[in-house]
Amino acid sequence: MPINAALAYQNNKVNTATPTELTLMLYEGAIKFCNIAIAGLEEQNNEKVNTNIIKAEKIITHLRSTLDYKYSVAQDFENIYQYIYNLLLQANIKKDIELLNEALVELRGLKDTWKEVMKQAK
Repeated sequence: MPINAALAYQNNKVNTATPTELTLMLYEGAIKFCNIAIAGLEEQNNEKVNTNIIKAEKIITHLRSTLDYKYSVAQDFENIYQYIYNLLLQANIKKDIELLNEALVELRGLKDTWKEVMKQAK
């Protein structure tokens, strides 16, 4: 039963979130999947690495698809997302923890910046 309650809570959280809150959740999800992939590298579990890097890549792809180019900052986000995606792709191919850590630094920077934007918007 507790698993169903947690799932219901999570679904409700997503369904009632604002677009800015959803973006924050996506950044957090990408960070989580990168951390799991790093654990997979440490365990030498390539399936775990691959699965979780692909999840992070899908989040980045989704974020890129939501950019609105009528705002000039969209191109800046596109460049950052492309850079992170390439880091993730190379980290998966090479099974390279340094590339994953670099992607994590970028994702954490985006998340922190986004949280500041959310604070200022209130």
